[in-house]
Amino acid sequence: MMRGLIKGNNAFVPTAALRVAVRSGVDVAALLVTEHGRVRGDSDIVFDGAPAHTSGAVRLTGTEDGTVWLDTDLTSAEETITRVLLVASTEEGALRDAHGLSVEVLGPDGSTVVTYEVTDAGDETAMVLAELYRRSGGWKFRAVGQGYVDGLTGLARDHGVDVSEDPRETPAQAPAPVTSNAPVAAQAKALATAQGEPEIQPQPQPHAPAPAPAPAPIRRPTREELLDMTPDQIRALAMEARASAQEAPDAPAPSAAPAQPPHPHTGEWRHGSDFSPRKLRGRENDVITLEGLPPGVVLVELDVTGRGYTGMWPLDSNNQTMRYLVNSTIDDFRGRVTATVPEDGRLRLKLNTEGEWRLRVAPLSTAPRLKGKPLKSNGPDVLRYTGGPVDVVFDYEGDGNFIVHLFELAEQHDRSRLPERGTVAVNEIGRRKETVPLPAGPLVLRLPSSDGPWSVRLKNPGAYGEESYDDGGVGVEKLLEPRKVLSWLRRGRH
Repeated sequence: MMRGLIKGNNAFVPTAALRVAVRSGVDVAALLVTEHGRVRGDSDIVFDGAPAHTSGAVRLTGTEDGTVWLDTDLTSAEETITRVLLVASTEEGALRDAHGLSVEVLGPDGSTVVTYEVTDAGDETAMVLAELYRRSGGWKFRAVGQGYVDGLTGLARDHGVDVSEDPRETPAQAPAPVTSNAPVAAQAKALATAQGEPEIQPQPQPHAPAPAPAPAPIRRPTREELLDMTPDQIRALAMEARASAQEAPDAPAPSAAPAQPPHPHTGEWRHGSDFSPRKLRGRENDVITLEGLPPGVVLVELDVTGRGYTGMWPLDSNNQTMRYLVNSTIDDFRGRVTATVPEDGRLRLKLNTEGEWRLRVAPLSTAPRLKGKPLKSNGPDVLRYTGGPVDVVFDYEGDGNFIVHLFELAEQHDRSRLPERGTVAVNEIGRRKETVPLPAGPLVLRLPSSDGPWSVRLKNPGAYGEESYDDGGVGVEKLLEPRKVLSWLRRGRH
């Protein structure tokens, strides 16, 4: 039953895959925040420059006629995420000029669950329109309408987003700059002092000769310390560490310690080309043409509202259909597949379906990433995995064929394409619960045939350090990369 809310009202919504429409031609973003009301980092901000959260909980799926659509799968939200904020902003003028500004939440069956019309916008250039938040084991929707005259900068700062421009300025309590002739021990002491840690003096053993002096070890800076250092400081610290390693005397072999398994990946996704997603919509059978795409593998998301058969095929240069991408009889089809863009950058697709459809072509990097939280769907899908060797559990509840293809990318030299041949990890008919061992990532898991509900989860995510190897390392090159979120923040600055 639809409920129209006014500012401050709230209502329960289904804990399921919901669609959210934000209307009136504004820029839209989503912030996934913890119980403290703050994001954990830039990756918790979903906007057109980073259209999908790594958990799969929120995705920007298209803009049509001034309406921005978001898909929210609340079952995929990580436990530490307690609220999803829906944010609107404008680059010119104020939000009072956005006539008909509203939020509408649609349930899994397409019916409207709740709506909120913003009627009191003023001089604000950014606003938290509404939020989805956990309550009593479920989720609720609240009409918020909290505006910010200082735009996205003020809104972002209130929710823990780093609004500083790169290169970062050294704050008053930042670690002291590293110089090429400064002693290593002094640098370690400076880092410790900056963090408020007491200096620990070694205690000599009685009646024992004084040990020979040894170079003081460098305390590895934390991620927070590195983020507070300038690029010159980071480079100098790296040079100092390399010099110290070359000068250090040979050390005895360490006592028995468990050896870490080798991992052929860095935890950073580098496969597929980067480009702005393309969105199209239509009705019933059609031939779709997209120009100017980067050659290679892309992610194709198809959402159909209607009953009956849905089929989609790529067309070759002679307009002949190639092997199908979608072949489904489920109603209201939703799924993701991969397609290969030819060298001329022109992707042509033949679509047979009933009812309205929405199609999105996006980089492979926007595919959901398999990590600690289970992923669920009821159609074909494409997943990424970037951790170490791990076991995964597939649980399929449909009656048809369930297939999982596995593509290992570590040795794939052409990063714009998938390997020509993959491994068939699962090929079963009917209900099935099966555990499959995965090698170390990066991997692509393609589920081309799954007409029924399914889920997948890691059976032992910590056994080989999936969380540690996935995003844990912070290198100099990564720190010096431009932050994508800055392009979003700059929209509110004049």
